[in-house]
Amino acid sequence: MGRILAIDYGKKRTGLAVTDPLQIIATGLTTVPSQTLIPYLKKYFETEQVELILIGEPRNLDGSNTDATALAAECVRILKKHFPNIPLKQVDERFTSKMAFQTMIDSGLKKKDRQNKALVDEISATIILQEYLRTKF
Repeated sequence: MGRILAIDYGKKRTGLAVTDPLQIIATGLTTVPSQTLIPYLKKYFETEQVELILIGEPRNLDGSNTDATALAAECVRILKKHFPNIPLKQVDERFTSKMAFQTMIDSGLKKKDRQNKALVDEISATIILQEYLRTKF
């Protein structure tokens, strides 16, 4: 069984999260500059078996596209081009940034640490992955 990788794609930074090989636990992996995402994933896939990529699909509350929807769609196109043998699913990412910020507050992080946008992106990817795992079964 391979891992599931979740991506919270952004213009500047991309948060990544991954499951364990049994697909039970979602864990934040890292945040990378968006322009280095493909080289990072190529290296990661050399050492880890990934059977599914999830990418957050930005939507407004009413389900309409956001400014970031086109960015995510372009990322999907690039991922399919570079990794055609790995299935890819887009998942609704509404509220993940707010949930990530609330998670940081709930875990007791100081205000200075909560301003770390890279950490917010990584936590958002983890939430995307946790929600997928929760609804998968």
